[in-house]
Amino acid sequence: MEILTDAYLNPKQRKLMTIMKILVVDDQELVVLSLEKCLTDLGYDVVGSNNVFDAIKKYDQFGPNLVIADINMPVLEVESQKNDTTNINEKASGLEIVKFIKKIRKHDTPVMILSANNAEDIIVKGFELGAADYMKKPLSLSEIGARVKRLTGCGMVLPHANKNRNIMGACVGIVIPCYNEETRLSGEEFKAFIHRNLNYHLCFVNDGSKDNTLGVLQELRKGNEDRISIYNCEKNGGKAEAVRLGLLHLAKENQFDYVGFLDADLSTDFDDYDDMVQTIRNSDYQIVSGSRISRMGADIAKESSRKVISKIINTIIRKTLGMDFKDTQCGAKIMTKEIVAHTFQKKFLTKWLFDVEIFMRMKKVYGPEKAKALICEKPLKRWVHMDGSKLSLKDSLKIAGQIGQIAIHYR
Repeated sequence: MEILTDAYLNPKQRKLMTIMKILVVDDQELVVLSLEKCLTDLGYDVVGSNNVFDAIKKYDQFGPNLVIADINMPVLEVESQKNDTTNINEKASGLEIVKFIKKIRKHDTPVMILSANNAEDIIVKGFELGAADYMKKPLSLSEIGARVKRLTGCGMVLPHANKNRNIMGACVGIVIPCYNEETRLSGEEFKAFIHRNLNYHLCFVNDGSKDNTLGVLQELRKGNEDRISIYNCEKNGGKAEAVRLGLLHLAKENQFDYVGFLDADLSTDFDDYDDMVQTIRNSDYQIVSGSRISRMGADIAKESSRKVISKIINTIIRKTLGMDFKDTQCGAKIMTKEIVAHTFQKKFLTKWLFDVEIFMRMKKVYGPEKAKALICEKPLKRWVHMDGSKLSLKDSLKIAGQIGQIAIHYR
């Protein structure tokens, strides 16, 4: 069938488009919202679901012409499902939807499987059950649109605004602490990033700003409510507390595979941050920390005096931690929610050296050797010192005192 566009749809074609129904099933809200928006723009009638039980119920109620389902979804333990007779495969619960449609209902409704799981046996099992197509994350909205058109027999040209937009294999929540950022926040960069990368959610924490930062954040969020949230602290508590509260807030969301934080000035850029996410996804690390040290390939400040101060502070931190860290203080980290549960429950002693405290708390929870094995220091390809970010001699002396405070407390 020829590709249809809004301008050339005749009444018969429009009627065909309005009755084409698609059920999207994924436990990650960001994925469901992205696919709902994309497929609705293409003219389909779309309903979303975030678990197998709800999807089976909606399948019978909605009567879709196509089902798009993720393979790996957690089995929800709720009262209404305890007596459910559906045989849920906990390792690939999305396949239960295929089984229900093909084996129980015996319908020929096509099912497209989406997953970051590329295990051969699960993929083969999906096709054996009757799946019509398989797409591995990361997903391109353009490719999804083309595959849906092939399976349904109709579709429209993907709007240009939806091209070059991707859903990656993991959903990530990023905390961005903000204090008096009214004139400094690069809103367009943040909006461009979440437009391209549909698996990210940005949580801006307004840390009791005295200027109009909150107003700027509210304006930034308009039209991006699904992917930008604001956590407002009425009083300034310092960066450590802003990050702590933001991460505890995001960690409550089931949809996020990983959470982390990033400085509002974007001295670490999004490409580097995405590299950190890929590192933690493809390893057994529990936390990946950005590193700006020049001998690791990054671009650190050239002033000799600053280099000396940085090396002295770094040496003290390494001795305190008992770990050979090159750079603990980079404001870019990504971690599992397990790390948040173990290290972010109590307030940090210091407002700025909480990165060191995270690692000290990990040593207490996991033991020194295991803690070292769970931490990765990732060299950054780009680092820019923004105005006002450089440490003064007075700041350096304060930091030395705070390191001593940390050493005594966590001894």
